[in-house]
Amino acid sequence: MTQTPIVPAQGILLGRAQLPDNALPRIVTVRDGTVVDLTSKTAPTVRDVCELADPADYVATAKGQEIGSVEALVVNSWASQKDATKPYLLSPIDLQAIKASGVTFVTSLLERVIEEQAKGDPARADALRADILELIGTDLSALVPGSDPAMKVKETLIARGVWSQYLEVGIGPDAEIFTKGQPMSSVGYGADVGLHPVSTWNNPEPEVALTVKSTGQIIGATLGNDVNLRDVEGRSALLLGKAKDNNASASIGPFIRLFDGDFTIDTIKSAEVELTVEGEDGFRLEGSSSMSQISRTPESLVAATIGDHHQYPDGLVLYLGTMFAPVQDRDGAGKGFTHKTGDIVSISTPSLGTLQNRVRLSTECPPWTYGTSALMRDLAAADLI
Repeated sequence: MTQTPIVPAQGILLGRAQLPDNALPRIVTVRDGTVVDLTSKTAPTVRDVCELADPADYVATAKGQEIGSVEALVVNSWASQKDATKPYLLSPIDLQAIKASGVTFVTSLLERVIEEQAKGDPARADALRADILELIGTDLSALVPGSDPAMKVKETLIARGVWSQYLEVGIGPDAEIFTKGQPMSSVGYGADVGLHPVSTWNNPEPEVALTVKSTGQIIGATLGNDVNLRDVEGRSALLLGKAKDNNASASIGPFIRLFDGDFTIDTIKSAEVELTVEGEDGFRLEGSSSMSQISRTPESLVAATIGDHHQYPDGLVLYLGTMFAPVQDRDGAGKGFTHKTGDIVSISTPSLGTLQNRVRLSTECPPWTYGTSALMRDLAAADLI
Protein backbone atom coordinates (compact mmCIF):
# COMPACT_ATOMS: atom_id res chain seq x y z
CA MET A 1 0.00 0.00 0.00
CA THR A 2 1.40 3.39 -0.96
CA GLN A 3 2.25 6.00 1.66
CA THR A 4 0.04 9.06 1.18
CA PRO A 5 1.05 12.32 2.90
CA ILE A 6 -1.23 13.60 5.66
CA VAL A 7 -1.86 16.84 3.76
CA PRO A 8 -1.92 16.91 -0.07
CA ALA A 9 1.03 18.79 -1.55
CA GLN A 10 -1.20 20.88 -3.78
CA GLY A 11 -4.71 22.25 -3.92
CA ILE A 12 -6.78 24.89 -2.15
CA LEU A 13 -7.34 23.61 1.39
CA LEU A 14 -9.86 24.80 3.96
CA GLY A 15 -9.97 23.75 7.59
CA ARG A 16 -10.12 24.75 11.22
CA ALA A 17 -7.52 24.98 13.96
CA GLN A 18 -7.52 25.63 17.68
CA LEU A 19 -5.08 28.20 19.01
CA PRO A 20 -3.89 28.33 22.64
CA ASP A 21 -5.70 30.74 24.97
CA ASN A 22 -8.45 31.27 22.37
CA ALA A 23 -11.72 29.33 22.57
CA LEU A 24 -12.84 30.38 19.08
CA PRO A 25 -11.85 27.88 16.36
CA ARG A 26 -9.89 29.59 13.59
CA ILE A 27 -10.56 29.24 9.85
CA VAL A 28 -7.32 28.17 8.16
CA THR A 29 -5.69 27.20 4.89
CA VAL A 30 -2.24 25.89 3.95
CA ARG A 31 0.22 27.92 1.88
CA ASP A 32 3.73 26.67 1.10
CA GLY A 33 3.65 24.31 4.05
CA THR A 34 2.42 26.95 6.50
CA VAL A 35 -0.99 27.08 8.15
CA VAL A 36 -2.56 30.52 7.69
CA ASP A 37 -5.42 31.92 9.80
CA LEU A 38 -8.08 33.47 7.52
CA THR A 39 -10.72 34.19 10.18
CA SER A 40 -12.46 37.49 9.42
CA LYS A 41 -15.82 39.24 9.45
CA THR A 42 -16.18 38.40 5.76
CA ALA A 43 -16.21 34.67 6.55
CA PRO A 44 -15.88 33.87 10.26
CA THR A 45 -16.92 30.22 9.89
CA VAL A 46 -16.23 27.44 7.41
CA ARG A 47 -19.92 27.56 6.60
CA ASP A 48 -19.56 31.22 5.61
CA VAL A 49 -16.55 30.49 3.40
CA CYS A 50 -18.44 27.71 1.64
CA GLU A 51 -21.45 29.94 1.00
CA LEU A 52 -19.39 32.57 -0.84
CA ALA A 53 -19.81 32.88 -4.61
CA ASP A 54 -16.30 31.49 -5.18
CA PRO A 55 -14.95 29.78 -2.05
CA ALA A 56 -11.76 28.55 -3.73
CA ASP A 57 -10.81 32.03 -4.95
CA TYR A 58 -11.46 33.52 -1.51
CA VAL A 59 -9.30 30.94 0.28
CA ALA A 60 -6.52 31.26 -2.28
CA THR A 61 -6.33 35.06 -2.11
CA ALA A 62 -7.54 36.19 1.32
CA LYS A 63 -5.02 37.81 3.64
CA GLY A 64 -4.18 35.94 6.80
CA GLN A 65 -1.76 35.39 9.64
CA GLU A 66 0.71 32.50 9.80
CA ILE A 67 0.26 30.31 12.87
CA GLY A 68 2.80 27.54 12.29
CA SER A 69 3.99 24.83 9.93
CA VAL A 70 1.47 22.27 8.79
CA GLU A 71 3.81 19.54 10.04
CA ALA A 72 3.80 21.02 13.55
CA LEU A 73 0.01 21.25 13.69
CA VAL A 74 -0.39 17.72 12.34
CA VAL A 75 1.92 16.31 15.00
CA ASN A 76 0.21 18.26 17.77
CA SER A 77 -3.23 17.10 16.62
CA TRP A 78 -2.58 13.53 17.71
CA ALA A 79 -4.74 12.92 20.79
CA SER A 80 -2.17 11.02 22.84
CA GLN A 81 0.46 13.78 22.56
CA LYS A 82 -1.56 16.97 22.14
CA ASP A 83 -0.12 20.08 23.79
CA ALA A 84 -2.93 22.59 24.39
CA THR A 85 -0.37 25.41 24.53
CA LYS A 86 0.27 24.93 20.81
CA PRO A 87 -2.05 25.05 17.76
CA TYR A 88 -3.70 21.86 16.52
CA LEU A 89 -6.18 20.85 13.81
CA LEU A 90 -9.91 20.36 14.28
CA SER A 91 -12.54 18.84 12.03
CA PRO A 92 -12.62 21.09 8.94
CA ILE A 93 -16.39 21.74 9.15
CA ASP A 94 -18.52 23.61 11.65
CA LEU A 95 -22.19 24.54 11.06
CA GLN A 96 -22.81 22.14 8.18
CA ALA A 97 -25.19 19.22 8.63
CA ILE A 98 -23.40 15.86 8.71
CA LYS A 99 -25.21 13.48 6.37
CA ALA A 100 -24.30 10.07 5.00
CA SER A 101 -25.40 7.73 2.24
CA GLY A 102 -25.39 3.98 2.73
CA VAL A 103 -25.31 0.82 0.64
CA THR A 104 -23.81 2.58 -2.38
CA PHE A 105 -21.40 -0.24 -3.33
CA VAL A 106 -22.29 -3.85 -4.09
CA THR A 107 -19.74 -5.26 -1.61
CA SER A 108 -21.13 -3.29 1.31
CA LEU A 109 -24.64 -4.09 0.05
CA LEU A 110 -24.03 -7.81 0.39
CA GLU A 111 -22.49 -7.36 3.83
CA ARG A 112 -25.51 -5.39 5.02
CA VAL A 113 -27.78 -8.20 3.86
CA ILE A 114 -25.56 -10.63 5.78
CA GLU A 115 -25.74 -8.45 8.90
CA GLU A 116 -29.50 -8.42 8.69
CA GLN A 117 -29.79 -12.17 8.14
CA ALA A 118 -27.29 -12.87 10.96
CA LYS A 119 -29.28 -10.67 13.36
CA GLY A 120 -26.07 -9.10 14.62
CA ASP A 121 -24.32 -12.44 15.27
CA PRO A 122 -20.85 -12.47 13.61
CA ALA A 123 -20.55 -16.22 14.13
CA ARG A 124 -23.25 -16.80 11.50
CA ALA A 125 -21.78 -14.39 8.94
CA ASP A 126 -19.44 -16.77 7.07
CA ALA A 127 -22.11 -19.38 6.34
CA LEU A 128 -24.65 -16.77 5.35
CA ARG A 129 -22.13 -15.04 3.08
CA ALA A 130 -21.57 -18.23 1.12
CA ASP A 131 -25.29 -18.97 0.85
CA ILE A 132 -26.23 -15.48 -0.31
CA LEU A 133 -23.40 -15.19 -2.82
CA GLU A 134 -24.38 -18.54 -4.32
CA LEU A 135 -27.97 -17.40 -4.64
CA ILE A 136 -27.58 -13.89 -6.02
CA GLY A 137 -23.94 -13.73 -7.16
CA THR A 138 -22.03 -10.47 -7.42
CA ASP A 139 -23.54 -9.24 -10.71
CA LEU A 140 -25.58 -6.66 -8.77
CA SER A 141 -22.63 -4.30 -9.35
CA ALA A 142 -23.67 -4.01 -13.00
CA LEU A 143 -27.20 -2.89 -12.12
CA VAL A 144 -28.30 0.73 -12.25
CA PRO A 145 -30.42 1.30 -9.11
CA GLY A 146 -34.07 1.82 -9.96
CA SER A 147 -33.69 0.63 -13.58
CA ASP A 148 -35.96 -1.95 -15.22
CA PRO A 149 -33.26 -4.69 -15.00
CA ALA A 150 -32.80 -3.89 -11.31
CA MET A 151 -36.53 -4.20 -10.69
CA LYS A 152 -36.56 -7.59 -12.43
CA VAL A 153 -33.78 -8.76 -10.11
CA LYS A 154 -35.85 -7.46 -7.20
CA GLU A 155 -38.83 -9.55 -8.31
CA THR A 156 -36.64 -12.65 -8.59
CA LEU A 157 -35.13 -12.16 -5.13
CA ILE A 158 -38.55 -11.59 -3.56
CA ALA A 159 -39.75 -14.82 -5.17
CA ARG A 160 -36.77 -16.65 -3.67
CA GLY A 161 -37.44 -15.21 -0.22
CA VAL A 162 -34.23 -13.24 0.22
CA TRP A 163 -35.39 -9.70 -0.41
CA SER A 164 -33.96 -7.26 2.11
CA GLN A 165 -34.39 -3.65 3.13
CA TYR A 166 -30.71 -3.23 2.23
CA LEU A 167 -31.29 -4.57 -1.26
CA GLU A 168 -34.18 -2.09 -1.50
CA VAL A 169 -31.85 0.89 -1.05
CA GLY A 170 -28.99 -0.81 -2.87
CA ILE A 171 -30.73 -1.45 -6.19
CA GLY A 172 -34.13 0.21 -5.71
CA PRO A 173 -35.07 3.73 -6.84
CA ASP A 174 -34.37 5.50 -3.54
CA ALA A 175 -30.96 6.01 -1.96
CA GLU A 176 -30.37 5.59 1.78
CA ILE A 177 -29.61 9.02 3.25
CA PHE A 178 -29.29 9.46 6.99
CA THR A 179 -27.97 11.91 9.57
CA LYS A 180 -24.55 10.80 10.76
CA GLY A 181 -24.13 13.46 13.42
CA GLN A 182 -25.12 16.94 14.50
CA PRO A 183 -23.40 20.13 13.35
CA MET A 184 -20.21 20.77 15.35
CA SER A 185 -20.03 17.14 16.56
CA SER A 186 -17.42 15.70 14.16
CA VAL A 187 -13.80 15.10 15.12
CA GLY A 188 -10.75 15.70 12.95
CA TYR A 189 -7.33 14.34 12.17
CA GLY A 190 -5.56 12.79 15.15
CA ALA A 191 -8.61 12.73 17.40
CA ASP A 192 -9.95 9.60 19.06
CA VAL A 193 -12.96 8.03 17.32
CA GLY A 194 -15.62 6.36 19.40
CA LEU A 195 -17.42 3.01 19.53
CA HIS A 196 -20.56 2.60 21.63
CA PRO A 197 -19.57 0.23 24.46
CA VAL A 198 -22.49 -2.16 23.76
CA SER A 199 -20.95 -3.17 20.42
CA THR A 200 -18.75 -6.23 19.94
CA TRP A 201 -18.85 -6.35 16.10
CA ASN A 202 -17.91 -3.11 14.37
CA ASN A 203 -15.69 -1.62 11.72
CA PRO A 204 -14.37 1.56 10.11
CA GLU A 205 -15.97 2.86 6.93
CA PRO A 206 -13.43 4.76 4.80
CA GLU A 207 -15.26 7.27 2.64
CA VAL A 208 -15.05 10.41 0.58
CA ALA A 209 -17.29 13.16 1.93
CA LEU A 210 -18.55 15.96 -0.32
CA THR A 211 -18.88 19.57 0.83
CA VAL A 212 -22.17 21.01 -0.43
CA LYS A 213 -23.48 24.60 -0.38
CA SER A 214 -27.01 25.46 0.70
CA THR A 215 -27.86 25.76 -3.02
CA GLY A 216 -26.93 22.11 -3.58
CA GLN A 217 -23.69 22.97 -5.41
CA ILE A 218 -20.81 20.60 -4.67
CA ILE A 219 -17.72 22.72 -3.94
CA GLY A 220 -15.14 20.34 -2.51
CA ALA A 221 -14.37 17.08 -0.76
CA THR A 222 -12.64 15.59 2.24
CA LEU A 223 -12.16 12.17 3.84
CA GLY A 224 -14.39 10.59 6.46
CA ASN A 225 -14.70 7.59 8.75
CA ASP A 226 -18.36 6.63 9.13
CA VAL A 227 -17.74 4.40 12.15
CA ASN A 228 -20.23 1.53 12.04
CA LEU A 229 -21.59 -0.91 14.65
CA ARG A 230 -22.42 -4.02 12.63
CA ASP A 231 -24.08 -5.93 15.46
CA VAL A 232 -26.35 -3.04 16.47
CA GLU A 233 -27.56 -2.24 12.97
CA GLY A 234 -27.77 -5.94 12.15
CA ARG A 235 -30.29 -6.51 14.96
CA SER A 236 -32.61 -3.91 13.46
CA ALA A 237 -32.31 -1.14 10.90
CA LEU A 238 -34.41 0.93 13.32
CA LEU A 239 -31.29 1.03 15.51
CA LEU A 240 -29.40 2.96 12.81
CA GLY A 241 -29.19 6.04 15.04
CA LYS A 242 -27.54 4.04 17.83
CA ALA A 243 -25.25 2.31 15.35
CA LYS A 244 -24.11 5.52 13.67
CA ASP A 245 -24.48 8.59 15.89
CA ASN A 246 -22.40 8.42 19.06
CA ASN A 247 -19.80 10.60 20.74
CA ALA A 248 -16.77 10.98 18.40
CA SER A 249 -18.23 8.54 15.86
CA ALA A 250 -17.92 10.88 12.86
CA SER A 251 -14.37 11.64 11.75
CA ILE A 252 -13.68 14.16 8.96
CA GLY A 253 -10.47 15.66 7.59
CA PRO A 254 -7.74 16.59 7.54
CA PHE A 255 -8.89 19.47 5.29
CA ILE A 256 -11.61 20.21 2.78
CA ARG A 257 -10.04 20.47 -0.66
CA LEU A 258 -12.04 22.97 -2.69
CA PHE A 259 -12.77 22.39 -6.36
CA ASP A 260 -10.68 24.38 -8.81
CA GLY A 261 -9.43 23.88 -12.35
CA ASP A 262 -7.23 20.91 -11.39
CA PHE A 263 -9.43 19.25 -8.76
CA THR A 264 -13.02 18.48 -9.74
CA ILE A 265 -15.85 16.05 -9.13
CA ASP A 266 -14.28 13.83 -11.79
CA THR A 267 -11.20 13.52 -9.56
CA ILE A 268 -13.46 12.16 -6.84
CA LYS A 269 -15.19 9.73 -9.19
CA SER A 270 -11.85 8.09 -10.00
CA ALA A 271 -10.38 8.16 -6.48
CA GLU A 272 -8.97 5.04 -4.82
CA VAL A 273 -9.45 5.30 -1.07
CA GLU A 274 -7.05 3.15 0.94
CA LEU A 275 -7.50 1.93 4.50
CA THR A 276 -5.18 0.45 7.09
CA VAL A 277 -6.05 -0.69 10.60
CA GLU A 278 -3.13 -1.38 12.92
CA GLY A 279 -3.86 -2.89 16.32
CA GLU A 280 -1.89 -2.94 19.54
CA ASP A 281 -2.13 -6.75 19.27
CA GLY A 282 -0.02 -6.70 16.06
CA PHE A 283 -3.07 -7.17 13.82
CA ARG A 284 -2.97 -5.33 10.49
CA LEU A 285 -5.79 -4.95 8.01
CA GLU A 286 -5.53 -3.35 4.58
CA GLY A 287 -8.28 -2.55 2.13
CA SER A 288 -9.41 -0.10 -0.49
CA SER A 289 -12.54 1.46 -1.89
CA SER A 290 -12.73 2.39 -5.56
CA MET A 291 -15.07 5.29 -6.26
CA SER A 292 -15.37 4.11 -9.86
CA GLN A 293 -17.47 1.20 -8.56
CA ILE A 294 -20.08 3.29 -6.78
CA SER A 295 -23.59 2.32 -7.88
CA ARG A 296 -25.10 5.82 -7.60
CA THR A 297 -23.31 8.92 -8.84
CA PRO A 298 -22.15 11.47 -6.26
CA GLU A 299 -24.41 14.04 -7.93
CA SER A 300 -27.46 11.80 -7.57
CA LEU A 301 -26.71 11.23 -3.88
CA VAL A 302 -26.49 14.98 -3.30
CA ALA A 303 -29.76 15.47 -5.21
CA ALA A 304 -31.40 12.86 -2.97
CA THR A 305 -30.21 14.80 0.09
CA ILE A 306 -30.87 18.45 -0.73
CA GLY A 307 -33.42 20.08 -3.02
CA ASP A 308 -36.99 21.28 -3.04
CA HIS A 309 -37.82 18.40 -0.69
CA HIS A 310 -35.20 19.32 1.96
CA GLN A 311 -33.15 22.45 2.55
CA TYR A 312 -29.92 22.95 4.50
CA PRO A 313 -29.36 26.69 4.99
CA ASP A 314 -25.87 26.09 6.40
CA GLY A 315 -24.92 23.53 3.77
CA LEU A 316 -23.86 19.98 4.46
CA VAL A 317 -21.14 17.39 4.26
CA LEU A 318 -22.22 14.09 2.69
CA TYR A 319 -20.39 10.79 3.23
CA LEU A 320 -20.66 8.86 -0.05
CA GLY A 321 -20.50 5.32 1.32
CA THR A 322 -17.84 2.64 1.04
CA MET A 323 -17.28 -0.61 -0.79
CA PHE A 324 -15.03 -1.79 2.04
CA ALA A 325 -16.57 -4.32 4.43
CA PRO A 326 -13.84 -6.13 6.41
CA VAL A 327 -14.23 -9.89 6.84
CA GLN A 328 -10.61 -10.80 7.68
CA ASP A 329 -10.51 -12.99 10.79
CA ARG A 330 -8.90 -11.34 13.80
CA ASP A 331 -9.39 -13.54 16.87
CA GLY A 332 -9.74 -16.92 15.23
CA ALA A 333 -11.16 -18.70 12.21
CA GLY A 334 -14.70 -17.63 11.37
CA LYS A 335 -14.77 -14.77 13.87
CA GLY A 336 -14.33 -12.04 11.27
CA PHE A 337 -13.10 -8.52 11.97
CA THR A 338 -14.01 -6.18 14.76
CA HIS A 339 -12.21 -3.21 16.26
CA LYS A 340 -10.23 -3.28 19.47
CA THR A 341 -9.55 -0.15 21.46
CA GLY A 342 -6.20 1.31 20.52
CA ASP A 343 -6.55 0.49 16.81
CA ILE A 344 -5.04 3.13 14.54
CA VAL A 345 -7.20 3.74 11.46
CA SER A 346 -5.69 5.49 8.43
CA ILE A 347 -7.83 6.51 5.43
CA SER A 348 -6.07 8.07 2.46
CA THR A 349 -6.16 9.07 -1.17
CA PRO A 350 -3.50 11.25 -2.86
CA SER A 351 -5.82 14.15 -3.75
CA LEU A 352 -7.15 14.53 -0.19
CA GLY A 353 -4.32 13.31 2.03
CA THR A 354 -4.70 11.04 5.05
CA LEU A 355 -7.22 10.97 7.87
CA GLN A 356 -5.87 9.10 10.88
CA ASN A 357 -7.53 8.37 14.21
CA ARG A 358 -7.23 6.10 17.24
CA VAL A 359 -10.19 3.92 18.25
CA ARG A 360 -11.60 4.15 21.77
CA LEU A 361 -14.99 3.70 23.39
CA SER A 362 -17.31 6.68 22.92
CA THR A 363 -17.60 6.88 26.70
CA GLU A 364 -13.82 7.34 26.95
CA CYS A 365 -13.40 9.89 24.16
CA PRO A 366 -13.42 13.58 25.14
CA PRO A 367 -17.09 14.58 25.51
CA TRP A 368 -18.59 16.92 22.93
CA THR A 369 -19.07 20.21 24.76
CA TYR A 370 -18.43 22.93 22.15
CA GLY A 371 -21.63 23.34 20.15
CA THR A 372 -23.36 25.95 18.04
CA SER A 373 -24.33 28.19 20.96
CA ALA A 374 -20.73 28.29 22.21
CA LEU A 375 -19.49 29.15 18.73
CA MET A 376 -22.00 31.99 18.38
CA ARG A 377 -21.03 33.44 21.74
CA ASP A 378 -17.32 33.32 20.90
CA LEU A 379 -17.88 34.87 17.47
CA ALA A 380 -19.85 37.69 19.07
CA ALA A 381 -17.18 38.22 21.73
CA ALA A 382 -14.57 38.51 19.00
CA ASP A 383 -16.75 41.06 17.17
CA LEU A 384 -16.97 38.78 14.12
CA ILE A 385 -20.77 38.69 13.91
